[in-house]
Amino acid sequence: MELLRSRGVPFESINYFVDPIPAHTLRELIAKLGIAPIDLFRKKEARFKALEIASKNYSDDELIEILAENPELIERPIVVRGNKAILGRPPEHVLTLF
Repeated sequence: MELLRSRGVPFESINYFVDPIPAHTLRELIAKLGIAPIDLFRKKEARFKALEIASKNYSDDELIEILAENPELIERPIVVRGNKAILGRPPEHVLTLF
């Protein structure tokens, strides 16, 4: 957010712990990111390990449902502009959208 502010780029920030992202919106984000659902997971989180996601053969739909039910597992920040999205790690990646 600081990078966007410093460049004068207007943006809207969504706290998905307050406003959870429904599964259908996650599907749209994943499509805009151009990644597989497994790539949106924070794999170092304890919950990821507790659910044994890496060792089970979940379908993409199941993975999206897990993300919808466990927002702490969603890699962030996600920046969306039009039909494209990017993970903002490192933050400089965001600049490719602008």
